[in-house]
Amino acid sequence: MAVATASTAETQSNPGQVTLASRAKAWAERHPDQVAMRQKDYGIWRETTWAETWETVLTAAHGLLALGVDVGDRVSIHSEDRKEWVLMDLATVAVRAITVGLYPTNPAPEVTYTLNDCGAKIHIAEDQEQADKVLEQSPQTFPTVEKIIYLEPRGFSDYVDDRLLPWDDFLALGAEHRSQHPDAVEKRMAAAEPDDVMTLVYTSGTTGPPKGAMLSNGNAEFAIELIINSPERMPGGKLPNPGDQIVTYLPLCHVAERLFSTWHLVAAGPVLNFAESADQVNIALREIQPTLFFAVPRIWEKLHAGVLIRGADASRFKKLLLDRSLDVAGWIGRKRVANLGNWTPATRVAYAIAWVLVFRALRERLGLRHCRYAASGAAPIAPEVLEFFIGIGLNVYELYGMTENTAVATSNLHGRMRLGTVGEPYPAIVDGFRIDEATGEIQVKHDGVFAGYWGKPKQTAETFTSDGWLRTGDVGEWVDGTFVRLVDRIKHIIITSGGKNISPSEIENTLKTSPFINEAMVIGDRRKYLTALIAIELDTVGNWALKQNIPYTTYRDLTEKEEVVQLVKQAVDQTNEKFARVEGLKDFRLIPKELDHEDGELTATQKVKRSSVEDMYTELVESMY
Repeated sequence: MAVATASTAETQSNPGQVTLASRAKAWAERHPDQVAMRQKDYGIWRETTWAETWETVLTAAHGLLALGVDVGDRVSIHSEDRKEWVLMDLATVAVRAITVGLYPTNPAPEVTYTLNDCGAKIHIAEDQEQADKVLEQSPQTFPTVEKIIYLEPRGFSDYVDDRLLPWDDFLALGAEHRSQHPDAVEKRMAAAEPDDVMTLVYTSGTTGPPKGAMLSNGNAEFAIELIINSPERMPGGKLPNPGDQIVTYLPLCHVAERLFSTWHLVAAGPVLNFAESADQVNIALREIQPTLFFAVPRIWEKLHAGVLIRGADASRFKKLLLDRSLDVAGWIGRKRVANLGNWTPATRVAYAIAWVLVFRALRERLGLRHCRYAASGAAPIAPEVLEFFIGIGLNVYELYGMTENTAVATSNLHGRMRLGTVGEPYPAIVDGFRIDEATGEIQVKHDGVFAGYWGKPKQTAETFTSDGWLRTGDVGEWVDGTFVRLVDRIKHIIITSGGKNISPSEIENTLKTSPFINEAMVIGDRRKYLTALIAIELDTVGNWALKQNIPYTTYRDLTEKEEVVQLVKQAVDQTNEKFARVEGLKDFRLIPKELDHEDGELTATQKVKRSSVEDMYTELVESMY
């Protein structure tokens, strides 16, 4: 099927402010039969066209009006990634309300905190499990929640609560309102303003309760123009377009996934393909073979580790062939990295041979054979992992941004990659990007900077300098004058008792290049030397243990095996070889359980809550000192 593209001018379908909703409407009006989204239904990918997408968005928007949603009211969504998430997000923007996303893993106490902090009026719950996090408490616990719309009907037959409303009944309510007030949504859309807050994105909460960052229509449009409509960012200058395929799997309440999925969808028209869950992303990648792919470092690390583990399980001949090919990939990666990501005649010849022998099948297996643009962000990543992917012909462009600046800060660009950096400031914000000379903090000042934290004027004020620059809380340094190396979060910098400043993330990321290590946390602030708490990767270590005829019963039992401790020690020793002596780990301990969000050890974005983990495992820490 032929696909069409939409220019920025095309996306404006009414005389008001361009919004995500007006962009979606424009696609439906001009290219109604073009596929917008795909989602699995009983194992089969089902397509939704732009006409069907906007029809549902419009009906849902009328449903919100029928429920009394006014300008600025909050509509919360607690669900895994699915098309209804995107549809309700766009419907909420259409009526000038505010979308509030919750992570699927949010436990009941965090759901309570978020809904009450934002004052949600309408709450969308994916299924019985998510709805129960609200329903198991008294209605008085949620004084602002008037309706709970649930998407999956299973398990609700015996529920009695006036707030409950099935998805189909909600759409029927919207259809009735639409027949009585056919122009109501369009009138609301036409009145949209650039400063309208369209979403609250809650921060990770590593050091305290999460805060709702207010992002406006203007913020989103700024990010779309600088990131999505940025030809210098893309190989060959070819912008994202309706011929592209995206796999959507990271939580849509996170600004990175929202930008890469929903905002790409309405700005450029690529097809969104919803993975059944984040754990099933490998399957979706192989089935869809996306052309555009964004992942956090943990995903790239798992893909890389998967290749190493499969190689170890292969026959002797295949293992030999893969080992040699990985050596070639490493050589190509290092050569290309030294050439800013560009090819040389020698690397092209080596790659052409390796492509026929191994790389083509390897990328097919990874689900990235047709990927023309890949990116990593949201956390630092080990250069060794990027070298591997660059070596097999997939440039992974590391970029940097944060919720509070709508993800607009720096990016490695095509033909200008500097490994170990997060790239250069986008050309349009060079004058709005600086590194403070006194503290090394990265600071920005541009139209993507957020409106502040919802209901928290004091914390908002603390986030800005006296001259109005956003304080990111990240330490950076210039490399070769224009590239930015991200050192660490200011609050994470370790100062040893000897006065040495050390960035723990570099050491941790190097440790995590081992397929046997899931998570690592370096310790040593105000102490004489560095140590680490390490969480093993259950699948790979368990597989290794079985091959070594080492029986085990539980995760804890596995971590207590001396052979496993020695296995991890090899990775620690290899890491120590890459750092100065003062940055080496003198000891480590294996954490006896998998780190978990519900136990308060991880944030919803899977970042380690350092203080919580250190407090929880005080005895382990002290045993190393």
